[in-house]
Amino acid sequence: MVAELAYLAATDAIHMFRSGELAPVELMQAVVQRAQSTEPVINAFTDLYFEDALNQARLAGERYARGEARPLEGLPVAIKEEQPIAGLPLREGSTLLRDNIATETHPIVERIMAAGGIVHARTTTPEFCCAGFTHSDLWGITRTPWNIEYSAGGSSGGSGAALAAGSTTLATGSDIGGSIRIPASFNGVVGFKPPYGRVPAMPPNNLDPYCHDGPLARTVPDCALLQNVIAGTHPLDPVSLPAPPPLAIKSAKSLKVALCMNLGDYPVDPDVATATLAAAETLREAGIKVDEIELPWTRAEIMAAAWAHYGAIFAPMIEAAAGDRPVLRYTKDFLDRAGGDYFDALLVEARIQADLASVFERADALICPTSGIPAFLAGEDYLETPLVVDGVRLSHNLEAPLCIPFNMASRCPVLSVPSGLTSTGIPAGLQIVGRPYDDSAVFALGNVVTTANPWYTSWLPAHA
Repeated sequence: MVAELAYLAATDAIHMFRSGELAPVELMQAVVQRAQSTEPVINAFTDLYFEDALNQARLAGERYARGEARPLEGLPVAIKEEQPIAGLPLREGSTLLRDNIATETHPIVERIMAAGGIVHARTTTPEFCCAGFTHSDLWGITRTPWNIEYSAGGSSGGSGAALAAGSTTLATGSDIGGSIRIPASFNGVVGFKPPYGRVPAMPPNNLDPYCHDGPLARTVPDCALLQNVIAGTHPLDPVSLPAPPPLAIKSAKSLKVALCMNLGDYPVDPDVATATLAAAETLREAGIKVDEIELPWTRAEIMAAAWAHYGAIFAPMIEAAAGDRPVLRYTKDFLDRAGGDYFDALLVEARIQADLASVFERADALICPTSGIPAFLAGEDYLETPLVVDGVRLSHNLEAPLCIPFNMASRCPVLSVPSGLTSTGIPAGLQIVGRPYDDSAVFALGNVVTTANPWYTSWLPAHA
């Protein structure tokens, strides 16, 4: 019963809170028990606020009784540790920042708290969020509950793992190269990279078009629920946009979809390809037109452009935080790779966006795998062990996910949803890429796929 309650959808929980069938404190107790059971193995959390969360949940019950409930009233929300909360630690997975305390609160955390969401825990990241996996000397290894031999992904790995483990109801993430979508894929949950400016961020990250803060959840409606709370302009972020009409899950029957399996030459594991084709067939069965296309991209040019971008913006931020102190070896590798001709990078980004614009002249959305590999091995950084996907040896972990092109095309909303189960026991992920700022289309399509494959209502991960 505890496990079933811990996996309750946020939208269902709110309905039950309002009807009196369930008290917020009962849900929080179930989530806390799940965390206490799973954390020794999964390791999704950095800081726990369970006693305070239970007290807040009791107060939330009183607000429901008075008819004063807010949009997220009483829901447990796990916050990625990278997103600061004033007065609490902000360590970004690095022993170098072990004693660092935040002086400001991230705008989306402010909004979650103001909407009645209860922050019961913070979630793990790799050092400085610069990897597609989550492990560090500070926090250890975060594993996917589906198969603990594998990583939860990164950099929002703790958020994805906590959702899969049932130790939170909603979670936050951030994404500069797939860091929301990779954990969504590896953990069989839903993750949304909003279009640039849709969700406010803090300087200087808000000025980097690759950077996006966004929601993770176990269902598409739950992801929309959290996205509706965090979206909209904020006085701290001059590039943030006014909030659009609230996301509602609409019919997808009139939409047209383009399927591109490899985005040019990204290698894709056969299990992942099979799951992607199954998701495409699910859309067809729902009456949606799906046509397979090719794109003239190469992984090499995409990564060269990304490294130039990271060298101009992301790497200097890490170097400023670290100073001349030693970082973890995967962080050093990231810093060593970052750099290149930024103008040439802009030319590549312009071609990618032009190619997508051409796709969107005849399709409402593009679908492709989230990652070419089901998941990375837990604790592996692939600096000595080769990373091989479908027989192709890759030079860096961020080459395995098919995510970075859509950080370049940053105005495109991207939703990652589970598409099928692989032979590793881990779900594959499907990216649904929309036209610039057309959030509603990706949510409509994602809901079709996930409704046909309800992961957490019929069975649970092996270590849940």
